[in-house]
Amino acid sequence: AASSCLLLLLLPSLVTASHSPPGCKIRITSKGLDLVKQEGLRFVEQELQNITVSDLHGNEGQFQYNISQVKVTDLQLAFSDLNFQPQQHLVFNINNASISLRFRRQLLYWFFYDIGSINASADGVHIYTVLQLAKDEAGRLKISNMTCNASIARMHAGFSGTLRKVYEFLSTFIITGMRFLLSQQICPSLEHASLVLLNSLLDTVPVRNYVDEHIGIDYSLLRDPSISTDTLDLDFKGMFFPRVREDQELENHAVEPVIKETERMVYVAFSEYFFDSAMHSYFQAGVLTIKLQGEKVPKDLEVLLRATFFGTIFMLSPSVDAPLQLVLQVSAPPRCTIKPSGTSVSVSAFLNISLVPPDRPPVQLSSMAMETKLSAKVFLQGKALRVQLDLRRFRIFSKQSALESLALFSLQAPLKTLLQLTIMPIINERTKKGVQIPLPEGMDFTREVVTNHAGFLTVGADLHFSKGLREVIEKYRPVPTATA
Repeated sequence: AASSCLLLLLLPSLVTASHSPPGCKIRITSKGLDLVKQEGLRFVEQELQNITVSDLHGNEGQFQYNISQVKVTDLQLAFSDLNFQPQQHLVFNINNASISLRFRRQLLYWFFYDIGSINASADGVHIYTVLQLAKDEAGRLKISNMTCNASIARMHAGFSGTLRKVYEFLSTFIITGMRFLLSQQICPSLEHASLVLLNSLLDTVPVRNYVDEHIGIDYSLLRDPSISTDTLDLDFKGMFFPRVREDQELENHAVEPVIKETERMVYVAFSEYFFDSAMHSYFQAGVLTIKLQGEKVPKDLEVLLRATFFGTIFMLSPSVDAPLQLVLQVSAPPRCTIKPSGTSVSVSAFLNISLVPPDRPPVQLSSMAMETKLSAKVFLQGKALRVQLDLRRFRIFSKQSALESLALFSLQAPLKTLLQLTIMPIINERTKKGVQIPLPEGMDFTREVVTNHAGFLTVGADLHFSKGLREVIEKYRPVPTATA
């Protein structure tokens, strides 16, 4: 009984652990699958054109024949479909296709010897392929299994030459053999194309990589893909980490993104956790500090600061002419809030104002607390998610007394101007590069639309191939290894 009660107590935590919410989610719709089918069909045609068929030879009475150098000259794959199949499969179906062949013939009948070429055609070709998608050990999407069935309804060949009647007599043996050999080569060719070549393309999807010299991002899949009849959903961890502590985990308490739209080819959703983990990682890396000194301090602000702290500066004589130093340091990890009305970032920081006499330690004049709220414009460019920040609200106050906070009121407007003109460009320059979305190489977004929701935002877009599948696969084709 005690063990049963303990299991009931642990059950909610076990369920939560098995279904941790994603920081990033991608949905591919049936419209996106149609584009993938077009590019994939070209790839399949190229693979089938490289089919290698074994030589065919035999004898019937006094006739000896040999068929060699079989080459595919043309394919017609007009009737094809690529569909989602719940729960984890893609179905690629080709109906009533035709394959044109050309091969070399050799015939020996008594002392007559004939050599030449033959054109043949395989019609009514049917190929039914099911690809199973799954998460591998590294958290990357892979084709884990494939089943394939191929058949050829009929095949015929055109014979010519002095021994045409002899070939027509042997055509039943030759065509039957060629039909069997060709149908036996279709599925192995597609299996290699899927499990080896297409998986090498999926290897180009970033899983865990560095964003810059300070932080990295983990795009590993949390679970196997979820496939319905119209959509394929991928749940990514979507967590940034500081490079100084790569094993650090930030628990996700944000709202799980929910994608309901299907109008565009692809949708990418980001929760507040995605952005919070980025800012938390920068904070942990110790880079959310900006220092301005000497000529970098705007002249008008320097005059105002010296006037404000004139008494303090005068008491520090002879250091009155020492350069001013402003150090802006974030005191806690910034927090992101996503609402239907927009996205904002709340920041708490300290501003320390000091004099820096030559060859002497800095003399602090004041240390004030700052609370700011930034509006964030999130947009997608290519495959890079970028953020443009703008100062919305700003407040400073003294950590010592309300009286000093009142004295600082005159600095409110100048310091806000300092942030807008000096600090914000520095921050936006750092966010200008953005972070890559986990898509394979050669695939990019177009016509992006950003929509805010409660706790997450979505980017709806269409897809296009900037590089063909063949081009990317050839670039990353696995190097064959010698077998023992």
